[in-house]
Amino acid sequence: MSALPAPSPDRAASPPGRVDRDARRDELVRALRAVVPAHTLIWHDEGTTPYECDGLTAYRQRPLAVALPETPQQVQAVLQVCHRLGVPVVARGSGTGLSGGALPHELGLTLSLTRLNRILKLDPLACTAVVQCGVRNTAISEAAAPHGLYYAPDPSSQIACSIGGNVAENAGGVHCLKYGLTVHNVLGVRGYTIEGEPFAIGGDTLDSAGLDLLALLVGSEGLLAVVTEVTVRLLPRPRLARCLMASFADVRAAGDAVAAIIGAGLIPAGLEMMDRPMTAAVEDFVHAGYDTTAEAILLCESDGTPEEVAEEIERMTAVLVAAGATAVQVSQDEAQRLRFWSGRKNAFPASGRISPDYLCMDSTIPRKRLADMLQAITAMQAKHGLRCVNVFHAGDGNLHPLILFDANDADELARAEAFGAEILETSVAMGGTVTGEHGVGVEKLNSMCVQFSPEEREQMLAVKRAFDPQGLLNPGKAIPTLSRCAEYGRMLVRGGALSFPELERF
Repeated sequence: MSALPAPSPDRAASPPGRVDRDARRDELVRALRAVVPAHTLIWHDEGTTPYECDGLTAYRQRPLAVALPETPQQVQAVLQVCHRLGVPVVARGSGTGLSGGALPHELGLTLSLTRLNRILKLDPLACTAVVQCGVRNTAISEAAAPHGLYYAPDPSSQIACSIGGNVAENAGGVHCLKYGLTVHNVLGVRGYTIEGEPFAIGGDTLDSAGLDLLALLVGSEGLLAVVTEVTVRLLPRPRLARCLMASFADVRAAGDAVAAIIGAGLIPAGLEMMDRPMTAAVEDFVHAGYDTTAEAILLCESDGTPEEVAEEIERMTAVLVAAGATAVQVSQDEAQRLRFWSGRKNAFPASGRISPDYLCMDSTIPRKRLADMLQAITAMQAKHGLRCVNVFHAGDGNLHPLILFDANDADELARAEAFGAEILETSVAMGGTVTGEHGVGVEKLNSMCVQFSPEEREQMLAVKRAFDPQGLLNPGKAIPTLSRCAEYGRMLVRGGALSFPELERF
């Protein structure tokens, strides 16, 4: 084992906190190089900078070091070293998360799992695949395609995001209304606890022995364990799929149409809603063929046999016209269908073309309140002096308002945060939740105070302590303490999102 490079000449002149950080980093890297190859470690500032944030770029922090293990055994060895030294560990997939779930710890290790990228087994008869955590979402469907199968959850970042990150955040996608979120399509996981102890939960059968902890780990955001292997469910690819685009002159009519479709007993493969500013940004970017004169559009997809699709398209069209649709256009071929969905899946990058930065919120409300929320967001734009474009997984009430701002302006960032906090609080007031599929991360950590009581938060912390007694996995992102919730309430008062009498509930 080669020695670490000599300390830089300016270390002696560094402030005491910096010296302590450097010494801690050197101790960690020295211990890790004893158990994993040197080329799997990064510790220089220029090398760790790309890992300082995930898709939520408003918050950044450089880790002490980054480990890129190439085998599960190396993951185990890294965790054992960190546990022994008491070093925090933040597991990271492809870095496409949008809530700061992979934000590094200043005195911790970022555990990048992208090199665990092998498809270990694909069973077309059982309709399952066993994959390592770094496998891209789309790569699973590509491997299954020759067998007429695919993996259903399709987040917009699916060409880049990893299945391990999907498990951590319980990712969804435009087709989750009919086919479910990650939790509904994962049969089992393998990985390691913070102590480096291996575990296996679930499997490739309908049931497994012991406690059913699978749903607990899916969506746990790296707070409980590190997942290295995932068994997923594969579905037969539908024989035909067609996408319908409906235009509305009023956002309330579009929101009511969503409830009408579900109320009619129709469960589209996808049901998305976009407001006029969002469709204009998307159309200018990808030329999807959207109606930019409409105040809102709905994308509704039907899949199945040709006979099933024809009947469902006819029924959906009738419901939409009755609900006030001013125009209905049905994709005529697969190329046009993919263009419709390409527009929706490029909503986030399209927003990046019209604003230096954006905060993508992720809350969920009852479907019948979609129009109410859009009108509330319009009022918030005037209140906070910022623009907001909207795209929703309308079928299950999952909102993705994108607040546009300039992170170089500290005042705009503060107003964007207050704007986002008010959206989340309004979602809870309407009977919804503060997150749908992007996770809590650091973005919504304090907003959990709005939804959960101190007693409920303590029960969540008890689960965390059962898996990670020392709090080394993704520290600082567990449910906040009562004092942090009180500070969050004071921030909302300062931002005008609530009054002082309302502060008592925090």
